[in-house]
Amino acid sequence: MLNITDVRITKVEGDDKLRAFAGLVIDDCFLVGDLRVVEGEDGYFVAMPSRRKRDGSFKDIAYPLNNTLREQIEERVLLAYETATGNRALSRIERGEAAVVRPDLLSVEEFGFTPKSNP
Repeated sequence: MLNITDVRITKVEGDDKLRAFAGLVIDDCFLVGDLRVVEGEDGYFVAMPSRRKRDGSFKDIAYPLNNTLREQIEERVLLAYETATGNRALSRIERGEAAVVRPDLLSVEEFGFTPKSNP
């Protein structure tokens, strides 16, 4: 699985739902930034980096391709958020309500990559 070696949190003040931005450092050599810690109606969650399309909607530009990795990222980011702010954020994960990979996101094949088969 992914080796997340650091999570960087930048707290946001004055926004209704956005609580922080986060960056993941992978294997001490690759940074994925612009993840967002959001407080929704059902608790905190981590939104992936996205870009606004011409029609005004948003499209995720980096995201996990399976639920296991999505849960791992969300847990690590929310733990780092709790440490940085002192706010409790893991209630959704603790209740077993982890996020599901959205079907509208591009798959590996749509990005032009060929998935590796595990021996």
